[in-house]
Amino acid sequence: MTGNTKEFEEILKEMRRELLEEIKEKIKSESDIKTKGDVGDIYDLASDERDRELNIIISDRDMEKIEEIDEALERIKDGTYGICGDCEAKIPNERLMIMPFAQLCVHCKSKMEKSGVGEKGFKEEREYRKLAFTSTEEEES
Repeated sequence: MTGNTKEFEEILKEMRRELLEEIKEKIKSESDIKTKGDVGDIYDLASDERDRELNIIISDRDMEKIEEIDEALERIKDGTYGICGDCEAKIPNERLMIMPFAQLCVHCKSKMEKSGVGEKGFKEEREYRKLAFTSTEEEES
C-alpha cells in the first residue's frame, strides 16, 4: 500500500467514525424526545413526526455513505482504489481528496449523470415499480 493510499484510508476511516457518531447522536436525541412524555397540541405532534421522518431520511443517506466508504476501503485492500470503475483510468488525487469514496473519474461520472438516472436510481425505480404493481394487485383482490 503506497503512502498516498494509506492517507486516503485514514481519511475514509475518520469519515466513517464521524458518520457513525452523528447517527448515534441522532438516535440518542430521538430517544430523548420520545422519553420526555410531554403531550403537546396537534401541531407539536405533527412537527415532531416531520422531524422524525427527516431524521430517518438523513440516517438512510448516512448509511449509504457508510456503505460507499466501506466499498472504498475494500478497494484499497484489493488494490483497485483510485481506479475508475468504468474506464479504468486513474482517478486524480484532487478528486479523491474532495470525495475519497469516488468510484468514477469526473468524465465517467459526468457521462453517467448526463445519461439520466444512475445505477442506484435505476434499481430504486425498479423496486418502486414492483411495489406499485404489487399493491395494485392486492387492491384488486
